[in-house]
Amino acid sequence: MPRQLIKTLTYSLMHLTVAVAVAFALTRNWHAALAIGLIEPAVQTIAYTFHERLWERLPMARSAPAEPVG
Repeated sequence: MPRQLIKTLTYSLMHLTVAVAVAFALTRNWHAALAIGLIEPAVQTIAYTFHERLWERLPMARSAPAEPVG
């Protein structure tokens, strides 16, 4: 299995674990924590898509080319 795929999978597992742990700390309810932990990445993926689309539409100020020294 390629290293990049393993890295992605382990990061996803870490994200899920953190989301469930935080949700459990706030709710003290495993059912709610698991539901939040499973739903949150899906919502985050959709939010990221909109975030990227917004950034693509924003005009960015371009800096002037550097003048040669000398």
